[in-house]
Amino acid sequence: MLLYIGKVILLYSVSVIVIRLLGKAAFAQLTSHDLTAIIFLATLGVHPLLEERLGRIFTGIAVVTLLHILFTRLVLFRWLNRLLIGQPAILIKHGKINKSKLLRSRFSLVELLATLRAGGYPDIKDVEYAILEPNGQISIVPMKDVVAVTPRHLNLKMEYQGVPIAVIVEGKVQRKNVALIGKDEIWLRQELKAAGHPDIRDVFYAAIRDSDHSLTIDTGEGEMFYHGRQSSSEEEGE
Repeated sequence: MLLYIGKVILLYSVSVIVIRLLGKAAFAQLTSHDLTAIIFLATLGVHPLLEERLGRIFTGIAVVTLLHILFTRLVLFRWLNRLLIGQPAILIKHGKINKSKLLRSRFSLVELLATLRAGGYPDIKDVEYAILEPNGQISIVPMKDVVAVTPRHLNLKMEYQGVPIAVIVEGKVQRKNVALIGKDEIWLRQELKAAGHPDIRDVFYAAIRDSDHSLTIDTGEGEMFYHGRQSSSEEEGE
């Protein structure tokens, strides 16, 4: 039994490392060769639990990994990119469905309409373009007259609001993030104490804006606190 448990731990660890080596793109944009590699690795990783020939299985994992790396290099060539990954397909153009492209892509109208609704466009007339990407996702470009008005449309200059950087997660200080804003843990503890939270263990989440070093504290119990140079309107908005 101990040998079996050790085998499970070893194979699980190796599979995690190998799939990690495939890169984030293998999950962010799942192409045909990404999916094939993941399926093969998962199958090869579990198969040794049913037999004793570990060496042959590790060889198979290495071969699949090398094949995936080879395919990721080959798709950099334009003509192979079209063959291995494919090209985007325009399913809707100027508010009109392209039936032939829809059928050729084997993408049903029901799925298309559902995707449009999920994207906030229940009316096809509001869609300038709907493009089926090679990774299976649909990119939606709305008509100009239904695009939400932004400060840029009104020629308004907006002040930089800053980015909240997590400095405490589940009661633990994120030292690297604190260093990103040019501060240290001592300073953070002083700010928390000034905000009425001297014990870091009582803070479920805390973030600091890089613009003015204002502090947001969430206890995880339905209470949110703000400390620093923030206006009351900003606090209510957050």
